[in-house]
Amino acid sequence: MQKLIVKGKKVLSGVVKISGSKNATLPILAASVLSDKKIEINNVPLVKDVITMSELLKHIGSDIRVNSKKKKILIHNKKRNFKTVAPYSLLKTMRAGVIVLGPLLSKFGKATVSLPGGCAIGTRPVDVHLFGLKKLGAKIKIKNGYILAEAKRGLFGTTIKLPSISVGATENVIIAASYAKGTTYIKNCACEPEIKNLTDFLKKMGIKIQWTGKRKIKIIGNQKLKPVSHSVMFDRIEAGTFIIAGALAAKKLKIIGLESKILRKELAVLKRMGVKFKIKKNEITVFNSKNIKPVSIHTEPYPGFPTDLQAQIMVLMIKAKGVSKIKENIFENRFMHVPELNRMGGRIKVLGNLSVIDGPQELNGAEVMATDLRASVSLVLAGLIGKNRTVINRVYHLDRGYENLEKKLRKCRANISRLNY
Repeated sequence: MQKLIVKGKKVLSGVVKISGSKNATLPILAASVLSDKKIEINNVPLVKDVITMSELLKHIGSDIRVNSKKKKILIHNKKRNFKTVAPYSLLKTMRAGVIVLGPLLSKFGKATVSLPGGCAIGTRPVDVHLFGLKKLGAKIKIKNGYILAEAKRGLFGTTIKLPSISVGATENVIIAASYAKGTTYIKNCACEPEIKNLTDFLKKMGIKIQWTGKRKIKIIGNQKLKPVSHSVMFDRIEAGTFIIAGALAAKKLKIIGLESKILRKELAVLKRMGVKFKIKKNEITVFNSKNIKPVSIHTEPYPGFPTDLQAQIMVLMIKAKGVSKIKENIFENRFMHVPELNRMGGRIKVLGNLSVIDGPQELNGAEVMATDLRASVSLVLAGLIGKNRTVINRVYHLDRGYENLEKKLRKCRANISRLNY
């Protein structure tokens, strides 16, 4: 087990390069199952979830090589005898593991996939995934913690209106439809930038994909695929996290390797709060931001404010002069970081899916426990501005989604270290 030790009140300065997106990498890796041609994926973040997905692909038969120095993954699926079982032992720590269901089913006509594990921030049911795959012709049942899916004659294009907006379900159905026979129309789909990155990858493989509206997509299935080289987009959640870190603790922090237009909503909220920043082509410089103003926000699917930045912006709200509110509309159990922030001196009340933050409050170092990926990084942010020392336990959550977080922070003069115990 490991813990992070953060000694607060250090003024940050320097340059942070944003890594590739974990949430874009995982569905792209899953989609590689469809092809027996050479695939090169660049700008890959070597976080725990990506390593786990690589191990899963290796388990089912992919010839996959991870080049950690070049942040590159090479795949060539030469084997004909693929396993179509994704076991609990590999999926128990990773919610996104269910994303292999669609490609395995579409390519091989059957799949047995463990129900997902990962962060304990809500039920995240797979119902929408299964709904879409059934519409494509799959027969599915759940037994002993596994999804058992079959499509003996393959999958066939159809029109699907997803019952609710789901990023994972949209990705699963897009990948499955890409190898299905005929044309598929998906309505009410998620339109996150990571999904656009996935469809760009599939287009390079030879799939004809067209966005026909904000939440509508047309896919013409193709089983004759091409070799592909593709770069993963930047991690917009990591970018948002460092922008908030800069607003909290920096004199001047430059964040490079991003696209500011993808962060419009986040930047608009931060501007309302009084955060000072300057935007250039592929970088944002954040300056010391005093007199933070309270705001009320709600999380929603893209292009709304992302649930994955909710915990981080809550730390900034603790420094605001007045009452801020966050309404969490995506997950029903995503305020588990609140008791830990309150241990450090926050004054936050949770009323169902609404949190009320009474600021400004001075935070003090304490021993706290990470409960999920984004909650863990919010405790790091709180530790940066807290008096004395903050000890963060269960940081394996952090390693699932942030690449070299403490190294990046140390380069910006933060006093942060990792201990084994």
